[in-house]
Amino acid sequence: MTIPENDPITLSNNLLHSLLDQQIPLIQSFKGKWSLIKSKLADLQAQLTDFSEFQTSITNPLALDLLHSVSQTLNDALLLAEKCLDTNLTEGKLKTQSDIDSILAKLNQNVRDWSTESKNAAMDTVLSLIEEDDKNVLIAVAQGIVPVLARLLDCNSCFDIKEKSVAAISRISMVDSSKHVLIAEGLLLLNQLIRILESGSWFAKEKACVALQALSFSRENARAIGSRGGICSLLEICQAGTPSSQGLASGVLRNLAVFEEIRENFIEENAVFVLIGLAASGTALAQENAIGCLCNLVKEDENLKLLIVKEGVVECLRNFWDSCPPARSLEVAVELLRELASNQAIAEGLVSDGFVVRLVAVLSCGVLVAVEEKEAAAKSIVIACVACCGHLKKLMEMDVEGSKKLLDGLGRGKIWVFCQAVAWT
Repeated sequence: MTIPENDPITLSNNLLHSLLDQQIPLIQSFKGKWSLIKSKLADLQAQLTDFSEFQTSITNPLALDLLHSVSQTLNDALLLAEKCLDTNLTEGKLKTQSDIDSILAKLNQNVRDWSTESKNAAMDTVLSLIEEDDKNVLIAVAQGIVPVLARLLDCNSCFDIKEKSVAAISRISMVDSSKHVLIAEGLLLLNQLIRILESGSWFAKEKACVALQALSFSRENARAIGSRGGICSLLEICQAGTPSSQGLASGVLRNLAVFEEIRENFIEENAVFVLIGLAASGTALAQENAIGCLCNLVKEDENLKLLIVKEGVVECLRNFWDSCPPARSLEVAVELLRELASNQAIAEGLVSDGFVVRLVAVLSCGVLVAVEEKEAAAKSIVIACVACCGHLKKLMEMDVEGSKKLLDGLGRGKIWVFCQAVAWT
């Protein structure tokens, strides 16, 4: 029988059908050994069915080599089965028995190639390679690894393989030029990542959060995460997760809160209280992301601004500010201050809490000069200052430290101490 070069999966399935349904039931010689072969063929058939669901199963060179090996073994088994349909063995008992043992050994190897142990070993190799260099990530993606990883998360893989698969997806998500391939997997991948947030190990949850941070910049993906319980799971991690997982989960929430249409999901899950708690006691990264998330949530929502102030966000903001965070982290604090100060009632409290003095200190000490996005940061600070501008004259009359200097800077339309010649419009 000639084995065609194309479609090895269909060929192997046809050979399996012939062996299991037509030939083996009629065999007269070495029935015991053929019973063992039948059991191996059933295992191979199940593995082949799983493998056929991978989109790249007949295009990857390594996969093709494996499939051709399987089809060759099945073809040899079919030829041998035909010889055993009669008790009169033309090639003799010893030769036929040796051939049967050889087929059984080949089938054992084929089944082992598709086994959990082999998949585990392959995943170890993949992880080792992609952790080494971004170039290896690009090569793996070009070879079609992303659909394979998504499928491994979706199927009945063992715990170890799922953990390694989500770790690989996490690593791929960190390479900008590969993110579009993850996005292309759509709901299949998102659903599996959300499921990991619900029931995975803390290691797997952290890796899922890394991947979701890359995927949650898309409006469509944000909607999908919000509508599938992802926000609830992320908030649970923020409440009870490891310090590392809290920082990552709050980063995903910060991305999601940008999209106005899913902010209602945050309200339904009482996210404000969780985020304020995290801003008060989380790691530096978790605090920064929690403040950033709150900043995104309260945009153009005066009631929500009043709520977070009532729940203690000003104290959190003050403590975060005074903890001397890195310059880039301080920008998010300034952004939230700007949003809150746009509300007349809140602005008065911010002034009395000493935030004008803090702004002056930021502008005077040059803490943000090293930040690359100088112009964007300068504009944010200016807007925050302008929000308090209505109170500055009164403060100046009260001789509050720094108020005259800040008012003069705003009047000129520039903040020269922030960075040279950075104007705002």
